[in-house]
Amino acid sequence: MSKTLVVTGSSGLIGSEVCAHFAALGWQIHGIDNNSRAHFFGPQGDTRWNQQRLQAQLTNFVHHELDIRDRNAIIKLIGCLRPTAIVHSAAQPSHDLAAKIPFEDFDTNAVGTMNLLEAARRFVPGAPFVYMSTNKVYGDAPNEVPLVETETRWEYARPEDHNGIKEIMRIDQSTHSLFGASKVAADVMVQEYGRYFGMATCCLRGGCLTGPNHSGVELHGFLSYLVKCNLQGHKYSIYGYKGKQVRDNIHSVDVVRFIEYFIETPRSGEVYNLGGGRGNSCSIHEAFRLAEEVSGKKMVWDYVDRSREGDHICYISDLSKMKAHYPNWDISKSLYDIFNEIHRAWLARGVAEQISV
Repeated sequence: MSKTLVVTGSSGLIGSEVCAHFAALGWQIHGIDNNSRAHFFGPQGDTRWNQQRLQAQLTNFVHHELDIRDRNAIIKLIGCLRPTAIVHSAAQPSHDLAAKIPFEDFDTNAVGTMNLLEAARRFVPGAPFVYMSTNKVYGDAPNEVPLVETETRWEYARPEDHNGIKEIMRIDQSTHSLFGASKVAADVMVQEYGRYFGMATCCLRGGCLTGPNHSGVELHGFLSYLVKCNLQGHKYSIYGYKGKQVRDNIHSVDVVRFIEYFIETPRSGEVYNLGGGRGNSCSIHEAFRLAEEVSGKKMVWDYVDRSREGDHICYISDLSKMKAHYPNWDISKSLYDIFNEIHRAWLARGVAEQISV
């Protein structure tokens, strides 16, 4: 009997990678997506192309046009499918946009997650439940870590912080953005269903998750959007911190590899900081240089002398806990690999032929 996987946000970056990976392993895949990204971000965020790609390429994939906020529909589907595992990657993902649509943000991120957790508890309490959380659950607390300014980036000042932010970083008494707060609500509930009900749940507190299947836009999708701007000659706006703010970037393939390990050997109520680690970290200006190296085109940019609310100055994920719990997992895609793949993907989608706006 084949294993069944339910994937929410199946047309998005992580969701589609999960679908393809587990389909190749012989699982029956049921994707839940209603293209909310196009609603949130307009035509540039549309993910129908990715849904159609999955339907064309994966014979063991079924698409369900469902909104995770529809409680009755979600409970009915999980009750019908009784999946072996659930990967929840659907979200309203922008902390800038959340302030403009607070009800939609909270209902999607917090209530949608609650709908899935309760459906899982009722029908498949033993199924591993993987939740794509975010490092924004820490709010701006990581900015309290002492930093020094170098020529191209902000850097941790103390040797003990060299590997980055650990899971013991506090999540309260900080400014999160409304997006970060709604994700905190979901994150804590995923933990609680694991600890209180004994379910196999984990929260993956992602940094910059990226890859060639990202529909990157200005409000979400850092590297994908940056490479797209470079190819089109479109102006990229830096917001604050001199463009030296640092992010660690992880390819969607490496995210999914970890998810596979967790589903194979699940734990209860766990949290992991999920990113590219120090080796895949870069500032915006360092990212500009890499994009220019890959494409041969100069980056066009301007500077806005204000930072985004609750934004991190320097955020690198400490991967020690992940590697301790799952020692066979490690990063396999370098930062240069990531830039090359995103560049090729945008070219394949004809983005360089579009008129710059």
